Order: sequence, then structure tokens, then C-alpha cells
Amino acid sequence: MKHRVQPEFPKIFPVLGVPVHLLHNYSGWLLSRAQQQLGAHVVTLNAEMTMQAEDNPRLASVIHQADLVIPDGSGIVLYLMLQGQHMQRCPGIELAESLLHQFAASPQLGSVFFFGGAPGVAERVADGWKQRSPGLNIAGTHHGYLTPELDQTLQQTLRKLQPRLILVGLGVPRQEFWIAEHRHLCPHAIWIGVGGSLDIWAGVKTRAPEWLRNNHMEWVYRLYKEPWRWRRMLALPKFAWRALVYRLTQRQPVSSQG
Repeated sequence: MKHRVQPEFPKIFPVLGVPVHLLHNYSGWLLSRAQQQLGAHVVTLNAEMTMQAEDNPRLASVIHQADLVIPDGSGIVLYLMLQGQHMQRCPGIELAESLLHQFAASPQLGSVFFFGGAPGVAERVADGWKQRSPGLNIAGTHHGYLTPELDQTLQQTLRKLQPRLILVGLGVPRQEFWIAEHRHLCPHAIWIGVGGSLDIWAGVKTRAPEWLRNNHMEWVYRLYKEPWRWRRMLALPKFAWRALVYRLTQRQPVSSQG
């Protein structure tokens, strides 16, 4: 039997007190863990979440304990660049899509579970992915409006089905807390907090045009489509100011995990 080498731990770089893992192939690293049934909790970090973590020690703790923290937001990428770390942005929705295609191409990796969104959204997502990737083994779905009774039922379902890729779209920080509290139910699974990705896959919302995404302006489109988010968007200039202060006052080291 060929011995499989455990994927090495990626380097860590701190961003305003929370870690970001530095890799050039996040999908490949997670695929390696999936093949070895190692499991992982993936956090998709952006500027807004970073600012929330400053005021929420519980969220900061969850981010520190995650197996993989990816630079989802443009602000994180720009911060890293100011600190001499040139990384490509890794949107969580694109990372999840890559893994879904890989799971479809390699059924032996196991099944997928979609959790989150309004009633009916996860089911629409599952139907859409069945059409896009017929080889994808979808274990089940569940909406994100949980009563205590439904929560218990969902936990029993996950424990029984043991899906290997679980995409949780409950919004920040609820999805991060839920994953941290429940990942023991499926210890060999890759768990990813995907935010509003379920709504996008279901056709409820749309992503920003590619030219906006490529120019670090996706937040403008989100604000245009969801003007009620303006208070939350105030975290962006706060993050930019803090990043500038950090750049002028200190140089941060790169470290290894594990």
C-alpha cells in the first residue's frame, strides 16, 4: 500500500491579531486532507470579519483554532501586500466550487451537505449542482432557520450520514460558531463557512461582475445591491486605517502552524 504523506501545515501570517494561512493552492491542500480523511474547518477571512474579531473574543478564538484561514477579502490581500506578502485573493465561493467539482470527479472522496439559507434555498442549490455535476454525491440539505428541535434533528442527520464536505451558509459569525461547536459530529469532513454563497448558487442573489472583483471593488456592488449593509461596511475604512498604522509601526513575522 502506498504511504500517503500528510499535507504540511501552511505558513501563518497575522492580520490585526488573527491568522491567515499562506498557500498558493488552498484547494489542493484541502483535497489532500479530504483524501486522507483528516477533516478541516475553513474560515474565509475578510476585513469585516477581522474587525468583528477585535470586538468579539469568541470569534477571534474560533478563527485562531481553524485549520485553514484563507484571504477571502480584497482588504486582507492588500494588507498582506503592505507587509510584503504577495498573495492572490481566494474567494470562499470559488474555493467551495473547486472542491465541489473535485468531489464530483472523485466520488470516493465522499458526499456533500448544504446547510443554510432560507427554507428552500439549500434544496435549490443541491438541484443546481446535480445538474452541473451529475457525479456529485449529495448527502442532504437543511435550511438555516433552526429551532432547538430542528437543530437536534440536523445533528443526528449529520452524525448518521457523515458527509465529507459540509458547506455552511449562516452568515458571520453564526456559521463560524456553529461549525466550531458541531464539527465533532463529522470529524473527517471539510467544513467551510460560505456566507451568502448558497443564495448565489440558488439564484437568489448575484455576484459582482468579474471586472469589479478583479479590481478589488466587489464591496461596492454588494453595497449597491444591499444598501442596508452600510453600517457593516464602516468596518472597511476602520480596517484600512488599522492596516496603515500596523504597517508604519511594526513588521510581522511569518510562522509555521503545528
